[in-house]
Amino acid sequence: MSILKKSVIFTALATISLAMSGTSHADDVTRIGVAVPLTGNNAAYGKDIENAVKLAVAEANASNILIGGKPLKLVVQSADDQADPRTGVQVAQQLVDEGVSVVIGHFNSGTTIPASKIYSNAHIPMITPGATNPTITAQGSPFIFSIIATDAQNAGAAGRYAVEVTKAKRIAVIDDRTAFGQGEADEFVKAVTAAGGTIVAREFTNDKAVDFSAQLTHIKGENADLLFFAGLNPQAGLVKKKMKQLGMRAQFVGGGGVVEPTFLDIAGADANGATAWEYGAPIDAMPGGKNFEARYQQKYGTPMLSYAPFAYDATWTAIKAMQAANSTKPVDYLPKLRAQTYKGMTGDIRFTASGALAQPSTTVYQVANGKWTPLKTVR
Repeated sequence: MSILKKSVIFTALATISLAMSGTSHADDVTRIGVAVPLTGNNAAYGKDIENAVKLAVAEANASNILIGGKPLKLVVQSADDQADPRTGVQVAQQLVDEGVSVVIGHFNSGTTIPASKIYSNAHIPMITPGATNPTITAQGSPFIFSIIATDAQNAGAAGRYAVEVTKAKRIAVIDDRTAFGQGEADEFVKAVTAAGGTIVAREFTNDKAVDFSAQLTHIKGENADLLFFAGLNPQAGLVKKKMKQLGMRAQFVGGGGVVEPTFLDIAGADANGATAWEYGAPIDAMPGGKNFEARYQQKYGTPMLSYAPFAYDATWTAIKAMQAANSTKPVDYLPKLRAQTYKGMTGDIRFTASGALAQPSTTVYQVANGKWTPLKTVR
């Protein structure tokens, strides 16, 4: 074999090896992976998270951060998991193969749980800004983190509040049978029972349903005075609207992902009086929250949703760990990520041994005059 042929073959093999390893790039950039639903029913939430990550990356790139004596150059590598567990695993592997240094995502708990195993096996940190099932950080992986309250904290607060403050006597529950919805409902029921409350009905649907007549008719027959819906918009708005049509007097209470404009648009005038529990403090109470909201809206021309602040903080948490380690390699910055306390917009971000947020908060809101109004924040 000629020297020229050997050289060509060696170069080709080296190129293939480099592409497969995903650990080095000719353009000398650090890739921030974003895995969220960008199509389907949850696309608005996914785009909200992606936008916030891109905003954080743009601001970091403009800050002239030096790592290893060179300017940090970040790019966002987005992947659409379609809120589907099977697709979530595929895009997780895709991001690993593309050599991302960290993943911000996923959004849905049912997608995050299986995808997290891919990142763990590849030793790449994943920080979720939206998935809240406690199982995610209870897996024992040193590479999985969450910067948002879990369902045990958010729905647990909702359950205690329903019994102790709202004084509901007959409580019903509907969940969408996703890992998020069912997990949220389980934690709500657990908290209600522990507080001495009574669950008179537990119904379920699926995350694509638009008709809830059968479930609500049964709940009405049980004379429930409070209904907890564990699912996302726009279904929450449809449930509230149907309750009004059926003449139900039960108090509507939503979990995470309900305090959004979509609920108000769908439920219309029937939205008034509804309450819901959302992760974190109100944007007005977050340090720099209103300024962030203004920057977000100016850049994207659309109102932000509930998860943008968490996605923004998740991105900066990873960047600050890289700075502290003077390296963008996960093996180098992971110890800094686990040990640091980052004063983020959503609060002090510090992780427990399991990777969960150490000091989470949650807020109950109520619709008054067609607007979501915060009532109380629980820490």
